[in-house]
Amino acid sequence: MAKKNKEPGRLAQLLKIYKMTMAADKTAIWWSMLAVALGALSGTVLGATVGQATAVGFVVWIITGSLIGILSGLVVMSRKAERAAYAQIEGQPGAVSAVLRSALKRGWRGSEMPIAVNRNQDAVYRAIGPAGVVLIGEGVRTRVQPLLEDERKKVQRAIPGVAVKFVYVTQDAEGTRLMKLGTTLLKLKRVLTRNEVAAIDKRLSALVTSMPIPKGIDPKRMRAQHR
Repeated sequence: MAKKNKEPGRLAQLLKIYKMTMAADKTAIWWSMLAVALGALSGTVLGATVGQATAVGFVVWIITGSLIGILSGLVVMSRKAERAAYAQIEGQPGAVSAVLRSALKRGWRGSEMPIAVNRNQDAVYRAIGPAGVVLIGEGVRTRVQPLLEDERKKVQRAIPGVAVKFVYVTQDAEGTRLMKLGTTLLKLKRVLTRNEVAAIDKRLSALVTSMPIPKGIDPKRMRAQHR
């Protein structure tokens, strides 16, 4: 009987992420170590000033500072790993799907499935949140523009008056970088309540037709991020 393939353990996953991060950014380990050192140093300084009355207070401050430093180092490595992951898939068809699957939060709704794709694998994705309906174009700006306009008309026919915005994840100077897509969505002006977001999402879900994820990217690859 054939043995089932085992999922890699947590330690193996962390090691893989570390290797990927170091391959993309060799300074990651140094920045992480600096964060650890600063935390430990801060604890020592506070122990020597605030906690100097007792030996226990001195030790507690050092331990606290060291723990904060270790946590800060992990956060730094996590951010570096996230950047490395985005750098690996940026520019590939379907890269936006990975971000929408893993990075949407704070009342945003979206799907990794594109709502429109042309023969060049330029695609349009839709996200719905406090800023309204955001259509995200992926590919070449001149080719994705007509797709965005067509989808805007569909949205406005279904829900007249709803705010529709465009975000271009394109390889030109004015395009939004993949790693900044989540932040860009969160910075957009809020125009809808949570109930309105839910109602619009339900209404527009009826318009979605089943479309394949563009070849070249596996959205599950982004699940390895740790915060």
